[in-house]
Amino acid sequence: MTMDAAVQDTDRGTDRGTRLDRLRTARLYVCTDSRSVQGDLPEFLDAAYAGGVDIIQLRDKGLEAQAEIEALEVLRDAAHRHGKLFSVNDRADVALLVGADVFHVGQGDLTSEQARAVLGPDVILGRSTHSIAQADAAEADPEIDYFCLGPVWETPTKPGRPAIGTDPLRALASSASKPWFAIGGISAGERLAEVRTAGAQRIVVVRAVTAADDPAAAAAELKQAL
Repeated sequence: MTMDAAVQDTDRGTDRGTRLDRLRTARLYVCTDSRSVQGDLPEFLDAAYAGGVDIIQLRDKGLEAQAEIEALEVLRDAAHRHGKLFSVNDRADVALLVGADVFHVGQGDLTSEQARAVLGPDVILGRSTHSIAQADAAEADPEIDYFCLGPVWETPTKPGRPAIGTDPLRALASSASKPWFAIGGISAGERLAEVRTAGAQRIVVVRAVTAADDPAAAAAELKQAL
């Protein structure tokens, strides 16, 4: 089987229209590393998706390309088994090879035009933003399908990046037309209530699910609150 055929085979049922439909209804987005310490990546992914996570992104800067591809193949299979989306961070070459549903980049990474040149029209493109000006730029970019705004609170997953608070969420809630996610230090309870009150309908979390003793239950609690 050729590489193109392999990607097409694993990508059945996830054309752009299907992906956009899933994005529009998505509320809970989780970023995880490869779980190499725990050694439970397949089990964690199944639990998170079963608990209500809509999108899972593998973000593990320490992985070499081959190890990242292997982990992403596990993620891809879990996502498609549950009818959910999976996301690749930063590496367009890796995203192409695994047939990514979603490709996510930061402010200093590939432009949306560069990402499209590599990945084509069907992949969902997302971008991290850290201010209203950056969020407005993502909103205006015809190639960007969604964006994240934060960190709302300081978080060890983004060391050194200052918190923006909830006021930008309020401003964005009244103006954005694209799906957007609040990110940064969000957890079940008071903090989730604060971002919801500020107008956020979608969130990205890391430790709230990845560090939970029961990822399925943690995801279900967040999803129910959303």
